[in-house]
Amino acid sequence: MLNVGVIGVGYLGQHHARIFSGIEGVRLVGVADADFERAKEIGAKYGCGAFAGLDDLIDKVDALSIATPTIAHYEAAAICISKGKHLLIEKPLTATLEEAERLIAAADKAGVIVQVGLLERFNPVVVRAFDLSAHSTYIEAERLSPFLGRSLDIDITLDLMIHDVDILLALKKRDGAKLKEVRASGAMMLTNNIDFAKAWLEFDDGCCASLTASRVSEAKSRKMLLLQKGVCLSLDYQDMTIKRFAVRNGVYGPEEIAVEKKEPLKEELQDFVRCILHKKRPLVSASDGREALELVLRISHMIKKNRQGV
Repeated sequence: MLNVGVIGVGYLGQHHARIFSGIEGVRLVGVADADFERAKEIGAKYGCGAFAGLDDLIDKVDALSIATPTIAHYEAAAICISKGKHLLIEKPLTATLEEAERLIAAADKAGVIVQVGLLERFNPVVVRAFDLSAHSTYIEAERLSPFLGRSLDIDITLDLMIHDVDILLALKKRDGAKLKEVRASGAMMLTNNIDFAKAWLEFDDGCCASLTASRVSEAKSRKMLLLQKGVCLSLDYQDMTIKRFAVRNGVYGPEEIAVEKKEPLKEELQDFVRCILHKKRPLVSASDGREALELVLRISHMIKKNRQGV
């Protein structure tokens, strides 16, 4: 039996608790949150202990999910790694690149697994697209949300765009391509952080990518286009559908691709458990999380630099 805990049971952490409580071979020992009343509420809901902080929970578990605000990731993760605990850290891995590098070094030394919660890699449309897609010449992604008042402590690049950056980097790594050029623009509209961002990326294999992320849009949208020679794949992350556009019998039109719908977070947490039990490298490792973090921080820096006119 693998004993697990969840640190931070806000909007996303509560779902970590829900899913862990139902995975065979896993015992959800407890949840911890700075808001102890919230911890007690979630603990009662999923039949586990409730704790006011990490120190009260850490020695009772083998592994933990860290779903706290980003600024607290490094400190909590460093303590867990020093105690030999396996971790799933919600995206972004840390607030800074230096913190990410220190965590990776510490995890390697301690021999523990660190998986990063970039759950769209486990979305069935992404899994299917990796099977279907060959070399893409152009990739377009949009990840838009109305203003919900969540994750306002970080730029939209770290909150939403990082998912598409991670997928893009994984696709191009598979193609053996390296990033050649980055351009970006954006705006701070409702918060003191970047609320809207666009990035243009070029790779040395000729592929270009356009990424858009917003938390000030009219409606929620999660889509990606993969253009290849003679074929266009249209992915809808929300509906979990894929359409393949191509010329057949002289007519250009769509073909619906079969996708088995699954809950990405459940797939992600089950993979985390399997990696611990079988000592496997996670699909989204700490190194992958670091690479995605490095690029979104670069995009954020470019947007802020352009706004300052420096």
